[in-house]
Amino acid sequence: MKIKIVKSLSFCILFLLLNSCKNSQKEENTNPEQSGNSVELSYANNFNIEGFGDFYLLTVETPWPNAEKAFTYLLAKENAEIPDDLKFDQKVQIPVEKMVVTSTTHIPALEALNEEKSLIGFPGLDYISSEKTRKLINSGKIKELGKNENINTEELIDLQPDVVIGFAIDGNNKTFETIQKTGIPVMYNGDWTEKTPLGKAEWIKFFGAFYDKLEKAEVIFNEIETSYNGAKELAKSAEETPKVLSGAMYKDQWYLPYGNSWQAQFIKDANANYVYAETEGNGSMALSFESVLAKAQDAEFWISAGQFTSYTQLLEESNHYQEFEAIQHKKVYSVSLTKGETGGVLYFELGPQRPDLVLKDLVSIFHPNLLPDYEKRFFKALEE
Repeated sequence: MKIKIVKSLSFCILFLLLNSCKNSQKEENTNPEQSGNSVELSYANNFNIEGFGDFYLLTVETPWPNAEKAFTYLLAKENAEIPDDLKFDQKVQIPVEKMVVTSTTHIPALEALNEEKSLIGFPGLDYISSEKTRKLINSGKIKELGKNENINTEELIDLQPDVVIGFAIDGNNKTFETIQKTGIPVMYNGDWTEKTPLGKAEWIKFFGAFYDKLEKAEVIFNEIETSYNGAKELAKSAEETPKVLSGAMYKDQWYLPYGNSWQAQFIKDANANYVYAETEGNGSMALSFESVLAKAQDAEFWISAGQFTSYTQLLEESNHYQEFEAIQHKKVYSVSLTKGETGGVLYFELGPQRPDLVLKDLVSIFHPNLLPDYEKRFFKALEE
């Protein structure tokens, strides 16, 4: 896949959904007539990038679920000629030299682009698992900024980053508003709102724009896409389609992904039958233990079993778990056994950026004969 050039006899009119920070009423604004290069996005639905030579317009359509406005960001090279009437929410000069990100899912994209040294601050350093970035942390080159829901704004402002890549579950983030008032732009990344594994991974192009490395980002994503689709095709050759359970109990409720979620897509693409594949919704389902047992007692595999790392630990939590055949046959797999040196779970950091590795893990679990020598990256069998 290459960057797709959109040429038209007439100019393209960019329609942006803008509204005031003080209310949620939608207001439609149009940018001046511009003709640009549109970056091809094959799977991601919640952002787009238009290139205009010495600047980009990056629009994030869905920074969080049910967002009532889109955000348009101007990423401009030094001395770029910007139309006076161009409309945007925030501006940053590229390539960015100093960045703060707020989610561990952002770290792998920086590393893949060889730009991890531009990271100067992060809220919750212990959650970062990557050995490459941990070396920078241990050498004091990345500053601890507290917690994502309560960022130390004084520390962040002292760092004077070129941009803060924000992560938010809704639009009520006073911390980001405070940061922006100091002149430091905050730009939202909504990779987590995508519904498909490859849709999430394609957000590496979002970061590619900040470093003026869109072509490199395209190459990286193409390699991930090819690897993912190769594993998917391999899984189709399996003779059996095992029944799979996912999720775990928390305070008397079993939380499971919906059938239209990106987690369920992995199971489908690994040629397995997710117990709740027919369900649709956002977030997670919350069901009783009894209802899950009735539907999934005979499931051959149980994956993503919460924070459990051993069968002993699981059965100490509830002896009723032993009623599941997946436990009786020791076919329970968790991502909680693969952690970084400070306890961060690698799956939650690298998994969204490398769905091909996640899928290969699952194919090797459900169909071990197809990948007999594969070393699993995230999912490991529970310990005794």
